[in-house]
Amino acid sequence: MFGPEKILEVYDTKLGFKGFLVIDNTAFGPGKGGIRMTPDVSLEEVFQLARTMTWKCALAMLPFGGAKSGIVADPKRIDINRKLEIVRAFSRAIKPLVPGHYIAAPDIAMGEREIEAFVKANGNPMSATGKPAAMGGLPHELGSTGYGVHRAIHEAVKHIGLEIEGSRIAIEGFGNVGSFVAKFLAEDCRPKIVAVSDSRGVIYNPEGLDIEKLIEVKKREGSVVSYRPGRVLPNREIIGLDVDVLVPAAVPDLISIGDVQDVKAKLIVEGSNIPMKPEVDQEFHRRKVLVVPDFVANSGGLISSYVEWKGGTKDEMFSLIRKKINHNTKFVLEHSEEKGIKPRDAALEIAKDRLTRQCRKCGRI
Repeated sequence: MFGPEKILEVYDTKLGFKGFLVIDNTAFGPGKGGIRMTPDVSLEEVFQLARTMTWKCALAMLPFGGAKSGIVADPKRIDINRKLEIVRAFSRAIKPLVPGHYIAAPDIAMGEREIEAFVKANGNPMSATGKPAAMGGLPHELGSTGYGVHRAIHEAVKHIGLEIEGSRIAIEGFGNVGSFVAKFLAEDCRPKIVAVSDSRGVIYNPEGLDIEKLIEVKKREGSVVSYRPGRVLPNREIIGLDVDVLVPAAVPDLISIGDVQDVKAKLIVEGSNIPMKPEVDQEFHRRKVLVVPDFVANSGGLISSYVEWKGGTKDEMFSLIRKKINHNTKFVLEHSEEKGIKPRDAALEIAKDRLTRQCRKCGRI
């Protein structure tokens, strides 16, 4: 019933690449999902990501369905000119499906320059979001995903009866998501952010970090571990720090089943995609640690894409992210508590119910 509706495989022997497009479900509108370029992306991976986008769009109540695409190529082994030519070739190959059935966006190894090439190759500015500002895009430097995660933290903290001001928070990852989570939290409500990490380690100060200063240090020195005052710890130690809120915002499968007993946080808000496997999520539920799932907390980027697609402004984007993520986080957590199920199951139940009703409405079932 849910899909996939269309699977397209693209081969280009001249340029030496292949690609996949999976359009999972279009009951609410054209399939929305990014393009990733990695040497080992597979059709199965693309399908799983497309299905996740189906649920994410349904939960966010946006006029999009779920889709995803992947290009099998190694961006580290090709120069930018060849990379852009591959993107153009992929765009031309799927041109009949954009934007009526599929609207692209950046994902792994794809940025504004690649999306610009994609759009120009098929000649339709509505074929993708994540475009440069000069083409009507809302750039990722605005921090839409991180802003959404920060709103999810607000709602979840209230749900468990904590005050956000003064709450101790650790953020794993200080890139495009984690740095903005920290920035917006520090500007908005002054919690005590005691630890952040990047690829070189964790900087920890139980008295709290000056986030404005930390951002400058990261920009100047290349890593958060150069910040002072603070203690530098190995990356994985961020999982077990004495905090109220843990925000995974970078590495997939960060928390394993063996880590659960070390986690002291009362609340985990998933800024990254799939930071733990289902059995880990279930164990946290058993231990009464609240986990706000990724496709609830990190949908700010998707909502931003929608605002860009309809020609909206930066202010409209932030307003809609706040409205939708506040509402959906609260709704999911209340539904989870009422049903006695973990929040991820509650979110999936809500998304499936919305999509089933829409499929009935348009005569698909």
